Parts: sequence; structure tokens; C-alpha cells
Amino acid sequence: MHKKENTSWEGVNQWYDRLVGEQGHYFHQKIILPGVIRLLDLKPNSSLLDLGCGQGILEKHIPKDVRYLGVDISSSFIKEAKRHVKSPKHTFLCHDLSKPLEVKETFSHAVMILCLQNMEFPEVAIKSAKKLLEKNGKLLLILNHPCYRIPRQSSWEEDEQNKMMYRRINRYMTTMKIPIYLNPGKEDGAKTFSFHYSLTTLFSFLTQEQFAVTKLEEWCSDKESTGKRAKAENLARKEFPLFLAILATS
Repeated sequence: MHKKENTSWEGVNQWYDRLVGEQGHYFHQKIILPGVIRLLDLKPNSSLLDLGCGQGILEKHIPKDVRYLGVDISSSFIKEAKRHVKSPKHTFLCHDLSKPLEVKETFSHAVMILCLQNMEFPEVAIKSAKKLLEKNGKLLLILNHPCYRIPRQSSWEEDEQNKMMYRRINRYMTTMKIPIYLNPGKEDGAKTFSFHYSLTTLFSFLTQEQFAVTKLEEWCSDKESTGKRAKAENLARKEFPLFLAILATS
């Protein structure tokens, strides 16, 4: 019998908390949160289910009168989120999303921000979203772009002859479970996992629950390099997006 490994981020929560901070890391603030708020297009009577909410970064950026439920497997993340909750209409729940989510409320919107690729069974979370969304409700997925950002299987390479940077991809179609170590080189230390899914697999999760994809956006980095390779690096950033946004309707 194979030993079931812990895929939660509970063991690396302090490291992750330092990484993203209370307001999110640079890309949260500059790219992800503005894009999420725009695509969700929340109204005063909207309600939002935030699956894999982490420390509740999104909660700080939505209107106080929007009913909100954030769900995460990490009790430490949920404890931190509750410390900074900004509205009595905003609540949090500690729950393992590899198991069905049973709550009484339904929601007009659901979101999964940079968490689906940390789930070994994301189809269960998507099924829960479908069950808890109102008719014609919106589900928004934000992912590290699965075509270009695959831990241990993608990297930047330099084409010296053409003075260009390009993205090397070793594997793509295969679903992969990839260990992420807090201290690389010390494989007996704290770790979590990243799961790679191709676009075909991701879309199959949605179509299984009869979601209809209505919009897809690819978001690039807005950072700028300096130095002798700046031109090549800046061009590459504009050509290879960091994040993928998928908006679907139930």
C-alpha cells in the first residue's frame, strides 16, 4: 500500500506567509488581483466563494457588502485570514477541498486563485463549485500558465546567436505530481507539491461539470530588466505569459 502524502501547505505556511505578506506578493498586487476584480465584476448583491483562499488576500479587496466565504485546507492560513477579516459578511472555513464541500448557502461567483495546481484532485473542488453556484454563476480560475510554467520541466534559455531568450519545455501533456522543497538541496525538509495539468485536462474538469468557458486571458509580467540582456528579457516577458485566467459559467 502506498503511503498517502500530505499535499497541504500547512507545513510551509510560515514560509508562504512571508512570501506573499498581508496584501499579496508583487504579482498579486500588480496583475492578479486587478484582473480578478475586473473579471468577477462583483455587484452589491453578489456573493463569492473563494476556494483555496490561503490567508484571505482576496477578501481584503472585495466590497464589504458582498457575502463572502473563503475555504482552505490550512488551519494556519484560516486563522491568519480571520485575524484581518474586514466585514461581518465575510467568513472563513477550514476544509479539505479534495472532499465535497457541504454548506447551505449558494453563490453568484466562485474563484480559485493559484491553488488548483496545488490540488491532487481539483475536479472535486470544481464539482463543489458547480454545486454551490447559482444558475448562470461564474467560476474564475487563475493558474500559473500550464503551457510555460511547469516546476522542474520549464526554464529560461538563451539563444546567443539570435540574441533572444526562449522558454524551454521538457514535458507538458503528462499529468505530474512535483515536490516543492522549502530548502532546495535538503530533500528531507519541509515540502509541498505542485500538480501539472495540460489544457486538455483542465478543460475536461470543467466540461465534466457542464461549465461553459466564456473567456480566457493570458497575463504577462510587467517587470522591466536592465543591463546587457534587457532587450531580450523584456521581449521574452511580453511573449510568454505568467498566468492564465479561465472564466466559466455554470
